[in-house]
Amino acid sequence: MREPDLQKNDRINLKIESLTLDGNGVGHADGMAVFVPGTAPGDEIVAHLVKVKKRYAFARLESLVKASPDRVGNDCPAYPQCGGCALRHISYEAELKMKADHVKDCFERIGHIETEVRPIKHGQDLRYRNKAQYPLEEGKEGLKIGFYARRSHRVVDCRDCLLQPKSFEAIVNAFDKWIKKHNIPTYDEAEQKGLLRHIYIRQAHRTGQVMVCPVINGKQLPFAEALIESLLKADPNIKSIVLNINTENTNVVLGEKSLTIWGSDYITDRLCGLDFRISPLSFYQVNTKGAEILYGQAAEYAGLTGKETVLDLYCGAGTIGLCMADKAKEIIGVESVPQAVEDAKVNAQINNINNARFICADAAQAAEQLKAEGVNPDVIILDPPRKGCAPELLHTVAQMNPGRIVYVSCDPATLARDCAIMKELGYETVEVTPVDMFPRTGHVESVALISRVDN
Repeated sequence: MREPDLQKNDRINLKIESLTLDGNGVGHADGMAVFVPGTAPGDEIVAHLVKVKKRYAFARLESLVKASPDRVGNDCPAYPQCGGCALRHISYEAELKMKADHVKDCFERIGHIETEVRPIKHGQDLRYRNKAQYPLEEGKEGLKIGFYARRSHRVVDCRDCLLQPKSFEAIVNAFDKWIKKHNIPTYDEAEQKGLLRHIYIRQAHRTGQVMVCPVINGKQLPFAEALIESLLKADPNIKSIVLNINTENTNVVLGEKSLTIWGSDYITDRLCGLDFRISPLSFYQVNTKGAEILYGQAAEYAGLTGKETVLDLYCGAGTIGLCMADKAKEIIGVESVPQAVEDAKVNAQINNINNARFICADAAQAAEQLKAEGVNPDVIILDPPRKGCAPELLHTVAQMNPGRIVYVSCDPATLARDCAIMKELGYETVEVTPVDMFPRTGHVESVALISRVDN
């Protein structure tokens, strides 16, 4: 293979042809793909090459010669330094089209499956998140509270994120004043020293109730009363202040131990007409309206009439299954995280749902156990992590012989791969609906209806 003519620090004219989900525009020069962050399809630019490999190169945008019709002005002072958003430089309409095209491409290229991909569903693209985790960093420029820069643990100061509720800003500023007034040491990852690691905030979208969690590298919080007083003045909707203890050398934000220092141990929200208790460690979708769209699509594909047994694998706190319980004969939820299973049981109880039971076990093991018990689910719901399902689980699912499988996925690539496996096992992907749960980021959810092929 010949060496590329392109060299580091070259400046080249480039037309951007496409966009990756992480916000890198792609053009071609000298037969190589050139990736340029912050560009949009249709942009004509001067690019400054910063890294050249044998088959591809990376560049930065030096000047914009002609702007793409998809390009929009920057509405966030922390973008693109902050790593939270990847697509704020293009219109939301262009983003939705790109995500829908990506889902379709995954099925064609990875799954080799021709199936209907329905129009992408979405809610609002601003202030849709109900949860924020703010790291802190004390440096030469003073205290920074915000979010990590992309692919780093360098904090970009951002008190008012456009994806979070506006009310979070006042809470963050209350922490800022308290830290400075009482000389509270913030955590230094490199030294593994300092007290305050993160500021963790949750808001119940429907009820407005707020939970605030200081995450500390220690067992006690000094000047706690002063902080509580400051927080309650900043936001009267705060119903719970919980101290989370994380003394481990880890990138995981929350520790396993939580201690309520004011108010309730949990807040309550409404989702799909049901009440859900949210504690610091509870899994709860960060986009409430988006979750209702997602769960509504899953329910549509489940096609329940009141006679079906539904097996909900990877059920988390039980939200998907519980939202379908009134239309099912029985819901059986499976989850490997004990706290999530306890949350699911409580959620069933407070909503007077008596036809749901939950098993704490690995999804593959539980499915094998239920099959051995002779449980014959009519519908199986799969909602696995990003890596998708293990092949042995998919084989067990097929052996249980459900009429329909509803697969909720946060990664279209692994969804397409698993649908290809299910095709070999006698199941066809009838259709797929993308749902934009995380606007302005590179993530897209999908719901697939997979049906048994009866010979």
